Amino acid sequence: MADAVTAARARIDRALADLERKVLELKARPASAPPISDDDLFAPRAGSGGDDSARVAELEAAGREASEALARAAEAVREVLADAGETR
Repeated sequence: MADAVTAARARIDRALADLERKVLELKARPASAPPISDDDLFAPRAGSGGDDSARVAELEAAGREASEALARAAEAVREVLADAGETR
């Protein structure tokens, strides 16, 4: 039980560290630097010809997938916490 909690905590810590690193990298970029291609998911893509419906559908699908993954992760954490509470 404790191993699962420790592993989950380690994964969350790694994800947060990666996110913090990315934010710091973006903040450190000079204003005159060229834009990063993936820093704005909602920005229209060059050459899209104004038809962003495919991009919107892609973003909506990615949002659903992320939401489902977060829901599964939250349920796993709840199960671990419930199991930990039962063993006390």
